[in-house]
Amino acid sequence: MAKRLPASMRTRQNLSELIEGRLSSSAGRSELVELAARLIIEEALEEESRDALGRDYYERGGDADRGYRNGVREGRLKTAEGIISFSAPQIADSEEPFRSEIRQHLKGRTEALEDPPSSSWRAACRCETSRRPSRTSGRLLLSKTAVSEIGARLWADYQEFCRRDLGEHEIIYLFVDGIAERIRPGQKREPVLAAWGIATDGKKVLLGLMAGSKEDAETVVAFFQDWRARGLGDPLLVVSDGAPGIIKAIETCFPRSARQRCLAHRMRNLAAKVPEDQWPEFKARAQAVYRAPSRAIARDLAEGVVNDHEAELPGAVACFRDDFEACIAHLRLPITHRRAIRTTNLLERLFVEERRRLKIIPNAFGEKPVLKLMFGAMIRAAERWRAIKITTFERRQLDALRKELDHDYKAENGLEENHSVATPQNRISSSSRT
Repeated sequence: MAKRLPASMRTRQNLSELIEGRLSSSAGRSELVELAARLIIEEALEEESRDALGRDYYERGGDADRGYRNGVREGRLKTAEGIISFSAPQIADSEEPFRSEIRQHLKGRTEALEDPPSSSWRAACRCETSRRPSRTSGRLLLSKTAVSEIGARLWADYQEFCRRDLGEHEIIYLFVDGIAERIRPGQKREPVLAAWGIATDGKKVLLGLMAGSKEDAETVVAFFQDWRARGLGDPLLVVSDGAPGIIKAIETCFPRSARQRCLAHRMRNLAAKVPEDQWPEFKARAQAVYRAPSRAIARDLAEGVVNDHEAELPGAVACFRDDFEACIAHLRLPITHRRAIRTTNLLERLFVEERRRLKIIPNAFGEKPVLKLMFGAMIRAAERWRAIKITTFERRQLDALRKELDHDYKAENGLEENHSVATPQNRISSSSRT
């Protein structure tokens, strides 16, 4: 039961026990300083997470889009008394990736290494590994030979990952995003494309990671065609941001799939075009559109937004109308899946982790070191992804939508067979008005 208490409460209990017992010794006074500092940090971090979620520990209610508590991660702060460890609350499934401002302002902190492979990946991508002493003895954490072997093994794992058969995964939802990294010193940032999917059993699978000189259609098409050659089928929905090259590649390589625009990116675009004092109302109305029960209702609500704001906020309305059908494509899917499939946030959280690691490795230049580091961070995070639940009825909805998408594709390309008597379709996907 004690494990379920907030970290600050456990620290407070330890502090009380210390004050009642060993405070008279010098070791006790040093521990007192450490526990007191830890308590202050943990209480501040918990208050920050409480504000972000809008609810206390084990309290129900609030806005579900704010996310939920997802355990803690150890943090480390260097002080005159030594290194102080503390527990930082983690938030998952939030509409916007949660970043603690308090942790950003902790001076002199160092992040904890979660497991030995993490430090190995960092060391393998670092040119000056030989200068890394251990915390206790001053000796090297890893020898140069060990670092080289780990780096070679990680690169071999990445190459095997890029060759593996994708036919074993029947992907229904595909997510694609990119991050710009400075792969070559002295040159502009280059995109690294990543993708993951949700299979028919609800499990989330990391599918691809590739560096490209540009995020243009030709590069992304090559990315997709490689998956096709390795057995990837047509997903029901492909989710991406508004990069023109990615959109064109999706429409070229997955013509039988619906395309969803990442709504987290779209809301950020809208926020940049609406005055701050008008944003709360505009945001609420835009979210009502994107979370409507069906596409028909979403279109009706969108018409009201356009009529009410077009004269005063033409730029915001133009952004709102741009690629609108792709913004509401997720409304064709089962209601319980929509929150998980309308953004690429899971990839963005992985990119935040990868950026955090690259920032403290200034010499990690070159395509190979960057890909090794990104692959190591992503494949480890993917092992902790939670599956989504897909019921029998939802499977029937997905099957019906597949038939609708195939019918639409054939009709658009003149492949539909002519019948003297039209056969009624059994449509049970979430595309009806109610």
